[in-house]
Amino acid sequence: VPSLWAAILSLPAEAARNQLSSIQIATSGGASLPPWVHEKFEKLTGRRIIEAYGLSEASSATHMAPYPHGAPCGSVGVPLPDTDAKIMDLKTGERECPVGETGELVVRGPQIMQGYWNNRELTAAALRKGWLHTGDLARMDPEGFFYLVDRKDDLIISSGFNVYPSQIEEVLKKHPKIKDAAAIGTPDRIKGQTILAIIALKEGAKGEKEEILSYCKENMPDYRVPKNILFRNEIPRDPAGKVLKRILRQEALTL
Repeated sequence: VPSLWAAILSLPAEAARNQLSSIQIATSGGASLPPWVHEKFEKLTGRRIIEAYGLSEASSATHMAPYPHGAPCGSVGVPLPDTDAKIMDLKTGERECPVGETGELVVRGPQIMQGYWNNRELTAAALRKGWLHTGDLARMDPEGFFYLVDRKDDLIISSGFNVYPSQIEEVLKKHPKIKDAAAIGTPDRIKGQTILAIIALKEGAKGEKEEILSYCKENMPDYRVPKNILFRNEIPRDPAGKVLKRILRQEALTL
């Protein structure tokens, strides 16, 4: 998973190289792999991390980067044999998006589940006309490679703008004092939602809210700049390395 590769590559160069020296093939899944992880891994080992995509409802995978050549940086590759995939619009879920447009990833193939046990309503929402609606936001490039953008449930809509948390998190993680970061939407009477950034600082680092907000204003469009910053010792993650945003949303409601 991305968090494991990031942890290894955050070690001093020689230590990371020793950890990776015997690896012949490296794969990653569970979430999109940050570009810096790709770049540093290739620099240290001369090899590429092969990204894949799958979900519990389509075990074990629907997409994978072709081996050994891989895929463009940030792509989870192409659909596996006998698997179809397309991007559908967010408003209706019935219009196929053109190349390059972000929408919901839907898939069909022999690995797709038959349904959720004893839950017809949830099954009907996920399986439509033979296609599994994954709940993941993605886009497809002109060559047919797919790129994960975010979870549909995590999309922030602020003042009419679609804001993808991953775009904020990627910028925040480049700050020299920040170890980990997450962005969520919080209810707002006027804007619909405002952006809250949750940040875990590196050991020994000291950061002020104003410093982080100033950095955001310099490195991202105005509509993506968080309204508020919350500092945390760690960002909660599940065993697969995915951020537990439901916990962060619950905490935000108590602020």
